Order: sequence, then structure tokens, then C-alpha cells
Amino acid sequence: MNTMLRLAVVLSVCALLAACASTRGTASSSPPVQRQLTAEQQYIAYVERIAKRRGIHLTWVNPPRIEDRTTDKQ
Repeated sequence: MNTMLRLAVVLSVCALLAACASTRGTASSSPPVQRQLTAEQQYIAYVERIAKRRGIHLTWVNPPRIEDRTTDKQ
């Protein structure tokens, strides 16, 4: 019984050391860059999310474009 307990402790320590050694590269790397979605991309994602919930397969033929209303067209 004592031999089995020692073996279990040695194996668990080896597993912990192996796990710690494998995470070294990811801890020191920089976090992924968050990109900003445009208004069109947000709208497309919103519509696709609703369609997916309803079980609808959506194919965009002409993706929506939001006009820039800041410039006056006369």
C-alpha cells in the first residue's frame, strides 16, 4: 500500500511539472488584438445570429451598406 501511495504522488508531481512546462510560452505572449467592427459588420452579425437561432441558413447576395449621413448631398 505504501508503494502505491508513493507511486501515485510521484506520478501526480510529474504530471504537474509537465503541465507547468507546457504553459510557459502562452503566458509570456501578448494578448490578441481586439479589432473594432464597423456598423455594417455589427448589423450583419446581428442578423446572422437571429437567423441561426431560428434555424435559417442565410446567404448574403448584397451585404448591407450604411450610408455616411454626415456629408450633405445637394
